[in-house]
Amino acid sequence: MAQTTLTTGPAVRTLHVATPDDSAWWRNAVIYQIYPRSFADRDGDGIGDLPGIIDRLPYLRDLGVDAVWLSPFYVSPQADAGYDVADYRDIDPLFGSLPDADALVARAHELGIRVIVDLVPNHTSDEHPWFRAALAAPAGSPERERYMFRDGQGADGSTPPNDWESVFGGPAWTRVAEPDGTPGQWYLHLFDPKQPDLNWELPQVREEFESILRFWLDRGIDGFRVDVAHGLIKEAGLPDWSAHQTMLGSADAEQSDRPRRRAPMWDQDGVHEIYESWRRVLGSYNTTGDSRADRIMCAEAWVTPAERAARYVRPTEFHQAFNFDFLETPWRAESLREVIASSYAANDSVGAPTTWVLSNHDVVRHASRLGLPAGERRPNGIGVGDPQPDAVLGLRRARAATALMLALPGGAYLYQGEELGLPDHTLMPDDARQDPTWERSQHTERGRDGCRVPMPWRSDAPSYGFGPGERTWLPQPESYAALAVDQQDGVDGSTLELYRSMLRLRRELRLGEGSLEVEDHGSDVVSLINDAPTGQVHVLANLGAEPVAIREGAQVLLASGPLADGAVPTDTTVWYR
Repeated sequence: MAQTTLTTGPAVRTLHVATPDDSAWWRNAVIYQIYPRSFADRDGDGIGDLPGIIDRLPYLRDLGVDAVWLSPFYVSPQADAGYDVADYRDIDPLFGSLPDADALVARAHELGIRVIVDLVPNHTSDEHPWFRAALAAPAGSPERERYMFRDGQGADGSTPPNDWESVFGGPAWTRVAEPDGTPGQWYLHLFDPKQPDLNWELPQVREEFESILRFWLDRGIDGFRVDVAHGLIKEAGLPDWSAHQTMLGSADAEQSDRPRRRAPMWDQDGVHEIYESWRRVLGSYNTTGDSRADRIMCAEAWVTPAERAARYVRPTEFHQAFNFDFLETPWRAESLREVIASSYAANDSVGAPTTWVLSNHDVVRHASRLGLPAGERRPNGIGVGDPQPDAVLGLRRARAATALMLALPGGAYLYQGEELGLPDHTLMPDDARQDPTWERSQHTERGRDGCRVPMPWRSDAPSYGFGPGERTWLPQPESYAALAVDQQDGVDGSTLELYRSMLRLRRELRLGEGSLEVEDHGSDVVSLINDAPTGQVHVLANLGAEPVAIREGAQVLLASGPLADGAVPTDTTVWYR
């Protein structure tokens, strides 16, 4: 087989220069997302819970993560798996109780793990006391002012106030019956009708959420992941928007007659003063100035271009923001080099770390996504009758992609189960789906259930060890048996042991704190040098068809897959010195 030999040459370009600030815990932390419904079920009702998470915290300590982020566990009717919050200051009985939450935080801290929780500020549940009060009050009342109520168009007000669509499909407006029973105003919901958008122009809304922040900070929480951080403020006048609704903050040329105009519901400039206020709240909990005591915020902000997304991580706002450009980049060396370079350029311009991510609860897992043809449109869920990913190829590329990601300076987020190489459940029966996207899109979008399937812990146990019985809120695929924790624990070459090695080496070598250079070694290779405080580490990801030989005499520190006579095969990443 042909082989390409690489030697370090003069074509080296600096992408990122480290600073002393990079030693702050959150600037280089690896944070593990727990989806509480699907992590571990202690009580056997088929839904994960906080006591189940507590039981499994030693597993996460041994994995080597710095913190956990928990998706919502608040009181909720669960119309959108907890992202429809009815009470921000209590735990839904599905998951446990406030004492359980306190016990989880205490145990995590004993194990050296920080705890970050989800905050959902764009909307509440329609069962929140505020919204119930709004429905009982007349148009123009203070109760309705807390939400986005508007009169309809037309003589009888029967047409929605504008043409906005819901991200989940269908119109973004629902008409209510007034207290006297007559058809009345409409309220905005950028997601499900059971998730009415709050009016963030109202001081009372801002005061309420600052109080919620303090409630959880007082209980020892280390930070917040902020849902739909780019959506709180809407453009004045709520103008029509002809583009198809997505989470992005601008439209492509083919989507709008005004190319690159910012969508009126996303990424409005007014959001930034809200987060400046929140940053001051968090800062008030660190009276020593020691960065180890920092409480942090991470933004879920689907914003383009990178320069505009970087505004969310200026020193007075968020500490981190997910790098969704990286997540969505096709498996091509040129594309990866470009997104890595542009990400550092944007974030370094505001003194912020770059925060890398490949999977989460809203997207197809990268072990499945990368098993599809490179560059193919990213699906919103894969189901029966859809083109199926190549599972072997997807896992090989997923391991290589994660090895590349964890070698990059900055922070990183992992999604539960990716350390096992879990794929999406791509053959889930449609009648088992619970994501509102499936119904709201009139069965044109499969939704996100495939990436939310309960974790497998033991291959020979009911529900693969997720709980004490067979019940699981979503069905698990048979492939999860061979990927269960007990099948990978201590097994050389397993994905679990690869992740443990990557996280241990990343910490020992302090790769999150390094400077970064890129080497020009050909179109099918991503070749980087991480100039870490412990010394240089070379990183090479081979996306080409032929093996690539690294420098003779190099010390290989880690490889995402077996090498071929010392060379790096296709879809493999190595760290070496």
